[in-house]
Amino acid sequence: MSESGKYIIVFKDHVTDEQLEQYARDVGANGGEVGNRFSSLMKGFSATIPNSYLTQLQSLQGGVIDYIEPDQTVTTQ
Repeated sequence: MSESGKYIIVFKDHVTDEQLEQYARDVGANGGEVGNRFSSLMKGFSATIPNSYLTQLQSLQGGVIDYIEPDQTVTTQ
């Protein structure tokens, strides 16, 4: 089994809700797990994703995915 990491995946504005749901299902079908879904300020979701599938998602950047970043705690001063 490959290593998994937690990420936030943000999609381009033109991605429909149906497409977003399909990507969420694909994450699950590829051994990942979708967490929180975002729709107000940005369109996307957080997910635990196996490294093998992360590579496939990264290939979609610039087309349907705006960016992918590690899910981490952020603090302010």
